[in-house]
Amino acid sequence: MTTTDRTTRPPLQARLRLLLSQLVSEPSYVIGAVLALALAYLVLAPMAAVLGSAVQMTRMDAVRAGASPGDLTFSYFQRVFTSPVAQDIFWTPLGNTMTVALFATALAVLFGLVLAMLVTSTNIWGRSILGFLLIIPYMLPSQALATAWITVFKNRRTGGSPGMLEALGLTPPDWLAYGPLPIVICLALSYFPFAFLLFSNALNKIDTQLEEAAVTLGARPHIVWRRILLPLLIPTTMSVLLLTVARTLGTFATPYVLGTPVGYTLLSTSLYSSLRSGAPGVAAVLAIVLGLFGVAMLLLDIWMVRNWQRFITVGGKGGKREPARLTLLARFPASAVAWGVFLIAAFGPLLVMFLSTIMREPGVFALSNFSLGYWTGGDGRPGVFNSPEILLSLYNSLSIAGSAAVICGVLGLAVGYAVVRLPGSWLSGFLRQVSFLPYLMPGMAFAAAFLTLFAVPRGPVPALYGSITLLILVMVVTYLPYASRSGISAMMQVGREPEEAGMVLGAGFFARITRILGPLQKTALVTAIILPFISGMKELSLVVMLVTPGTELLTTQSLRFLDYGHTQLANATILIIGVVVMLLVLLMQKVTKSSLAGGLGG
Repeated sequence: MTTTDRTTRPPLQARLRLLLSQLVSEPSYVIGAVLALALAYLVLAPMAAVLGSAVQMTRMDAVRAGASPGDLTFSYFQRVFTSPVAQDIFWTPLGNTMTVALFATALAVLFGLVLAMLVTSTNIWGRSILGFLLIIPYMLPSQALATAWITVFKNRRTGGSPGMLEALGLTPPDWLAYGPLPIVICLALSYFPFAFLLFSNALNKIDTQLEEAAVTLGARPHIVWRRILLPLLIPTTMSVLLLTVARTLGTFATPYVLGTPVGYTLLSTSLYSSLRSGAPGVAAVLAIVLGLFGVAMLLLDIWMVRNWQRFITVGGKGGKREPARLTLLARFPASAVAWGVFLIAAFGPLLVMFLSTIMREPGVFALSNFSLGYWTGGDGRPGVFNSPEILLSLYNSLSIAGSAAVICGVLGLAVGYAVVRLPGSWLSGFLRQVSFLPYLMPGMAFAAAFLTLFAVPRGPVPALYGSITLLILVMVVTYLPYASRSGISAMMQVGREPEEAGMVLGAGFFARITRILGPLQKTALVTAIILPFISGMKELSLVVMLVTPGTELLTTQSLRFLDYGHTQLANATILIIGVVVMLLVLLMQKVTKSSLAGGLGG
């Protein structure tokens, strides 16, 4: 360093004073730094922990091998991929997973596309309300349709009470009661609302002038669909396909309920079984595989969107899409298809679950067989309304999901504030990317990562397994991608001028946040809280490995009831979840003055 450098550079004390004044005047640096440290520990550390668990000897395996715990090993990879039991642990579940994902996705996309076409582009009967009714399966927990299926088609293979059909004298074969067929059907009916929403939104954004021009030139409706609309829907179709596959790959509840009785395992249930049997190293390898699938699906989605951008139309929207006027001969079957899907996917399962909770014996429709005993208690057993297990799980679900939602909403806005106020900085890029990483991990894989990190004390952080704190943390981090994207979008709409005016008037940072930014972002904050709350109430895959007696949620409690053969109590628990979620959806629509199915119908 030259003499000139020493004389022109400010002394250390002056530089520290300048840095402190910058932090006080622009606290987004402090907020960003704190968030970066928190995300590094809560997002990156669990991923690193699961990678470490896959290549480090556990205590029990070290004893068997005569090694030391923590020694480097690749035996878990060998066990999963090439050992004599690899076929049962990985290869067969992988094939089953791919089969289920392929057929469930194909059906879900087909249902979603056809229903979107009918609701947005034709005058079928009841199209306005169908836009809402068809997304009801999206509001139910993932095991709802599987539980309803078991209620109807269960046979005596698994013991316990018979299903409704067997009680009526019809014994369903195993291939219909359990295994790949019911898993594919239930997953397709659970996920088609996702495709329906995306296709409907895409159809409503297509410039109607293109269709009008084609009709003017004499094109028939089927030509308009085949030559104009379907090519324009290719980008949406690619995204729907990949995102639905990604959701199917990580699903747990449906394959567990319908596949376990006949030994039909997927990667998610194989991961769960490995943890339950005391093989965390094997579970870590399976979690890595699921995580890689999630990353691959997202990268493919990004590539597809970029590759098919040439289909995006340029120009203003021609006007509101007018539904095609179907003839009576065509309107009746078209309406029957749409309403039939609603009856099969939503109304039928809800009715079956409710009926099972008011019947002493399933499938016996005599008046003397109907009773409210499962709700109010009787025959020496508590009912839903006075069951300690259900009341505790209801309290846990509301308190844990609610706490996680509030924290997630506030953190999402904080991330948005730091990202927008620090444009172009490495801190902004770090927060934007790391806050989105949990989206890449299927729920089971991310739960395994959290379990690996927090199962034992690490430095000043105690072991959190079995605590409510762990459940809140894993929900916060998992739902942060949605909240952070919402926060970034909301903060980009607010310039610096309101804050700068407050600073001129002498308002401190806390006053500016509570008196200026808070009121401006009230709707965004409420939305960022309610959406994670809804997801938390339905969550199962993420928490099934983390709950313990005393921290059971409604979703895990319903699964326990199924394991014990109490199908009626499981159905009642799922109905409670459905009611709570519906109320939350209505609250969100009232606050935001919008609808999940807004604009789909007439």
